[in-house]
Amino acid sequence: MDVLALYGLLVLSTLPPLVPNSALLVTAGVLASRGELFLPVILLIVGSGALLGDLLMYLAARRFGGPVRAWMRRSPRRRALLEWTSGRIQRYGLPFVIGVRFLPSGRIVGALACGVLRYPPRKYALGAGIAEATWATYSVGLGYLGSATTGRPLHAAAIGFGVSCAVAAVGAAIQWAARRRALRDPSERGGEGEGGPGGGGGEEPGGRASSVTAT
Repeated sequence: MDVLALYGLLVLSTLPPLVPNSALLVTAGVLASRGELFLPVILLIVGSGALLGDLLMYLAARRFGGPVRAWMRRSPRRRALLEWTSGRIQRYGLPFVIGVRFLPSGRIVGALACGVLRYPPRKYALGAGIAEATWATYSVGLGYLGSATTGRPLHAAAIGFGVSCAVAAVGAAIQWAARRRALRDPSERGGEGEGGPGGGGGEEPGGRASSVTAT
């Protein structure tokens, strides 16, 4: 495949939030370790493309908060994810904006929740930038280091893909455990009901009233 075409494919696979691209990113790292692609360019393309996608989702949710809330509320799972994510963004701020990127569906729900809450744009851009830079380095680095260590591209790709799946499974387990704990802990639920997405009297970052679950 032509080098420019592969770079273009990396952009197209990282900009949209719903395209599975772990295998492609690991493969790009393998090719970089063999000198067929330039590693800094890969990291720049992957990180920038993902950040641009995050910012577009954030801006869309910030501009069209009502329709986004309506769409999220149509599905019980999406509604639960939005409420859970919004509550923690309000509680933990920037660290959670960074960390939510690595949870299942976290890239989408995190961006939408920040937009609906009207989280400060500069802080969101900073958090998303750190998260995507870390994600790009980790995803491409698995293939690069695996190939450089084993000397076998297929083994490196398999190892990288396996590690990516394992990290995703751990993130899903953490998310599930945190949500279960929130459901069991009345005090935490009460706190989110008053100041989080479930209540009408909460406040957003920046002092505005939260309306995540408002109709």
